[in-house]
Amino acid sequence: MASAATLAAPGAAFAATVRKPNIIILYADDLGYGDLSCYGSKTIHTPNIDRLAARGTRFVNGHSPSATCTPSRYALLTGDYAWRADGVQILPGDAPALIRPGKFTLPTMLRNAGYTTGLVGKWHLGLGSGKVDWNGDIAPGPVDIGFDYGLFMPATLDRVPTVLIENRRVLNLDPADPIEVNYHDKIGDEPTGFDHPEMLKFGADPEHSNTIVNGISRIGYMTGGKKARWTDEELSDVLLGKAVDFIGRQKGKPFFLYYAVNEPHVPRAPHPRFVGKSGLGSRGDSILQLDWTVGELMRQLEKLGIADDTLVVFSSDNGPILFDGYQDKAVELAGKHRPAGPFSSGKYSIYEGGTRVPMIACWPGKVRAGKVSTAIIDHVDLLISLAKLVGGSVPHDAAVDSFDMLAPLLGETDHGRDYVIEDTKLMVTTGTKVAGSGARIFAIRAGDWKLIRASVEPHEFHGNAIGTLPVHQLYNVARDPGEKVNLAEKNPARTARMAAWLDKIQRDGRSRP
Repeated sequence: MASAATLAAPGAAFAATVRKPNIIILYADDLGYGDLSCYGSKTIHTPNIDRLAARGTRFVNGHSPSATCTPSRYALLTGDYAWRADGVQILPGDAPALIRPGKFTLPTMLRNAGYTTGLVGKWHLGLGSGKVDWNGDIAPGPVDIGFDYGLFMPATLDRVPTVLIENRRVLNLDPADPIEVNYHDKIGDEPTGFDHPEMLKFGADPEHSNTIVNGISRIGYMTGGKKARWTDEELSDVLLGKAVDFIGRQKGKPFFLYYAVNEPHVPRAPHPRFVGKSGLGSRGDSILQLDWTVGELMRQLEKLGIADDTLVVFSSDNGPILFDGYQDKAVELAGKHRPAGPFSSGKYSIYEGGTRVPMIACWPGKVRAGKVSTAIIDHVDLLISLAKLVGGSVPHDAAVDSFDMLAPLLGETDHGRDYVIEDTKLMVTTGTKVAGSGARIFAIRAGDWKLIRASVEPHEFHGNAIGTLPVHQLYNVARDPGEKVNLAEKNPARTARMAAWLDKIQRDGRSRP
């Protein structure tokens, strides 16, 4: 077994001879494997992300821990698969904090190793301990589990409250206009998408037809906080400014920034300078906005003279989705564009399109440039891998599913994980309420082979096939990336062996040695 002391030793030797790098995790939202030109897209051109890939290592077997956002973010920050914890699913905007004070996290490890730690962007891991008082101190939250600074959205773009929180307080809140939020019953007299569709910039399904903010109806009801509410078209610029401010304040001290951008999550309302530029509607325009944001961030690092001292890891929390509650013509305007590239389905799905995501590591002079890596690697591995890099100490009972993938992350080898667990939850719509989560679906990828555990009859959600069947599914994803030919009956021994392996990993309660 690897103790904290033995884990820290190689990284400590590295840190003794080389300045600890700044670390930025750039986490996109619902971006697919096929959404970037460096991953083969012929319909969307992403020159800034392409440049990041050219200067670093691009992974073709990079995985998000889950096919939906909250579980992936939980796993990235804790090093534990989200399905090991209770209640880790797509959360409403007023859900209690999933990561409680005292839980060992990635920012905790880095802060202990001498880093200043910051969060800018999407949180969506819950806040507080029950009913949140949006007008006072909001805790526990990011600054209670390892972050020195946080400027973040409570949940998602399509959920109330549509405000930003700085550390523990709503930014720009007028005390005379207090915020109230309710996810079950209508409150106040503000217009909703149900009652006033004529006020909307674009239509929405019943689940997204509650309180209207900035001409867009959301999930959930809110009143108050009008001066604190964001304007969707300006939000990415605001977050970029906060990220740059955080970096600029560090004055030579190593920093960690978890920069969780929103694109191309719904509702897609990009800045006017990107509108109509992609030819694919607002989803394509949002990806161009994302690419611009990456370019601006990298230019700021170069301007500050720290680009060569900064490790940037870029990826996405799960696969892509076209229609996800809003009538923004993403489906109609997609044309020949394949958001998931050669893979089937996308967000919400246990197929490869749900968790096989773009992933790039760039650190000039340290990460191998221009490399395309076939190593299997997962975001859950970042905690242990970065601990190895910076000489950080990790308790044995923490980060129980995080593996040391530093060598593949640096582009030094194509040997990554022997296997990775993929999961999703069966989404069950309740009609006019937020989509609920039903049974959890599991798969195990080992080399070229993938087993999807038997579950229920085929389902889909928002146009994406979930990938469920009441029998085991076995695919050779190297030969059959679209997972079209189920080989389980022809390979009963391999099917049984992989199913038993998956059972054992769940039963053991940890997978890290």
